[in-house]
Amino acid sequence: MGIAGQTLVALNIALLLQLGGLVFAIFSDPYIRTAHRNLLLGAVAAVFTLILQNQFVQSPQAMLLGQYRLSDGLLTLLTVYGYCVRPVVLVLFMRIVSEDRRPWLLAAVNAVVNVTALFSGLAFTIVDGVFHRGAMGYTTHVIGALLLIWDVWLSYRYQKGKKGASYPIFIAGLLLVATALDTWVLTEYRISLLTVTIVSACVFYYIWLHLEFVRAHEQALMTEQRVQIMLSQIKPHFLYNALGAIEELCGSDPPLAKAASVKFAQYLRGNMDALSAEGMIPFEREFAHTRLYLELEQLRFEDALQVRYDVACTDFKLPTLTLEPLAENAVRHGVRGNADGVGTVTVSTREYPDHYEVSVTDDGPGFDPAALGGDGESHIGLRNVRDRLQRVCGGTLELKTAVGAGTTATIRLPKEREG
Repeated sequence: MGIAGQTLVALNIALLLQLGGLVFAIFSDPYIRTAHRNLLLGAVAAVFTLILQNQFVQSPQAMLLGQYRLSDGLLTLLTVYGYCVRPVVLVLFMRIVSEDRRPWLLAAVNAVVNVTALFSGLAFTIVDGVFHRGAMGYTTHVIGALLLIWDVWLSYRYQKGKKGASYPIFIAGLLLVATALDTWVLTEYRISLLTVTIVSACVFYYIWLHLEFVRAHEQALMTEQRVQIMLSQIKPHFLYNALGAIEELCGSDPPLAKAASVKFAQYLRGNMDALSAEGMIPFEREFAHTRLYLELEQLRFEDALQVRYDVACTDFKLPTLTLEPLAENAVRHGVRGNADGVGTVTVSTREYPDHYEVSVTDDGPGFDPAALGGDGESHIGLRNVRDRLQRVCGGTLELKTAVGAGTTATIRLPKEREG
């Protein structure tokens, strides 16, 4: 066996090992959908047989056949198999991004044309081990090119407006280039560049599918987190108390009860809107939602709850549901924490050269930060606000408090990361 044969053997062994590793990864990856897993495994199985077919046809001595030369009939059968399977692999790739079954028709036409080599020279003939292309000898190349162009279109349509759209298009481009090089440039080489590229395509598709599912999983987690945030903002006791206050007003002050009902509906709508808010929202929108909450609480506590606003700037953005939880915390643990249940909540904003500040202050009893895990970290509402600020815009939340000195919660939003 010459150097070329040894090179082919080494390359094919490397490809087989790569496929083996890919199969292990596919089976052990919990993120790959079952349908996609089956399509990838089908493509890997087909490529595995293509590698063996390529080894038999190009260097039979390397397959422990000794000095025996394969008969023309066996070589023809193996070549027909290789030409028939390559488009099948492409169709399997296409099925990953589309449910369209029409590409199978092109694969079937290709198979019919190449099978004619078993009894005619329409596609090709092999005489004394030498390949001779027939009138329809480029059928596989033409159909393969059509499938690849179709794959690019399906991939673009599938991924339009999504991240990672370049993956399947890049893979199809590599396969198209490999087909062209094998057909018109690397005609004297034993190594099929297309086979090598198809193996790489299997790996790329696996990586792409893994990233796709991980992104979908992360999106689902973010949606779940937004649901939990919304639910955490609509406390059962607040619902009961607000509805109870409205019920009392229905008898004593119907017009005010009607106005309170409208505000309550708007408040609930604001929480629902938070589910669809991905990033930053205008401060005025969050501020309006917070005012609704405070006005509803004032219906319950009347003069016992005073609210002051010192809003010096409003033209900036912040993550949704970051101000209202601070106001709720100030009412529940600040004002209502006083011995007489009377107190004041102040909401203020300030603009600085490099950041904006939003503060909520209460004149309640305050607390020892160490008792709540250091700066209130164990308080789930405050922790959610802090995490959301950091993740969405790089903002921070700082608490200043002491026993008997009230509490101030301050949000800082860096200007360079606004929006």
